[in-house]
Amino acid sequence: MLETTNKSILVTGASGFIGSAVIRQLAEEYDVKGTVRQAVKVSYPWQMLHVDSMGENRRVEWAPVLHGTGVVIHAAGLAHLPRKDRRNTLHFFREVNTHGTLHLAEQAAAAGVDRFIYLSSIKVNGESSQPEKPFRTEDRPNPSDYYAISKMEAEEGLKKIAEQTGMEVVIIRPVLVYGPGVRANFLALMKWVAKGLPLPLGKALNLRSFVFVDNLVSLIRTCIVHPEAAGRTFLVSDGADISTADLVRVMGKTLGKSPLILPVSQFFLESMASALGRRDSVQRLFGYLQVDIEETKRLLNWRPPVSMEQGLQQTAEHFMKGRI
Repeated sequence: MLETTNKSILVTGASGFIGSAVIRQLAEEYDVKGTVRQAVKVSYPWQMLHVDSMGENRRVEWAPVLHGTGVVIHAAGLAHLPRKDRRNTLHFFREVNTHGTLHLAEQAAAAGVDRFIYLSSIKVNGESSQPEKPFRTEDRPNPSDYYAISKMEAEEGLKKIAEQTGMEVVIIRPVLVYGPGVRANFLALMKWVAKGLPLPLGKALNLRSFVFVDNLVSLIRTCIVHPEAAGRTFLVSDGADISTADLVRVMGKTLGKSPLILPVSQFFLESMASALGRRDSVQRLFGYLQVDIEETKRLLNWRPPVSMEQGLQQTAEHFMKGRI
């Protein structure tokens, strides 16, 4: 943890959706610096450092960046490869998410870093939870794709480094993170709702956990200094779950739309999606993925400061401003 005021915080992946929110908010309180893969042309009130790609057998020399660092928040990683790239193998995810992470952690320990906070993924627990059985920290990992496997292996390697070096390691497994500037599937769903297009999700009565980006940053901020965080793994969410159908309705309300939600069966949608190679997407829309954050709240005396309703409202307002 950060014990001395002359030590800084290093945030990797500082230009990404999560990393940028972390560094922006922590800069209000700490001396922070961030790393990016491509040199940035705009100026920031904090130091932005360019580092080479963490993958494809490239060994980044982190020592100059780590000098004077007390805490590393590792938000950089590889989530997916382009669809046109057929090299979607475990090797490429391991190069970045596993080997790249452990290479950084080894150098961080050698540089005297006190605490290493790793942003992993709830996918380490599994792709979906069972109804009324939310994931818990103590559950046995059950990764089902290359990304999740690489994240799990990074977690295991970090624990060994902590044992060997004494550097404190904190692992956070977020569920899907949303907020102003969110991308990927969450943004695609908002765009669909904003256009007033019909959505065949009336029978998606599942429950899923989400986490507003400010709530995730709040937990990270707590883990920087809290003595109980060291050596632990934390699940994080907004503390409230919602079905996909209700999520669409709430999105519609915040966007000033009345979405047309059609009661189409999951079986029919999966059959249609299978022909397009998108069956997994339908399963995520209809499947359960809940997490229990009671242990996180109890151990850290922490609560999500922003409600899901407030988070969705802020996300929608930012989205609408971008459309004007």
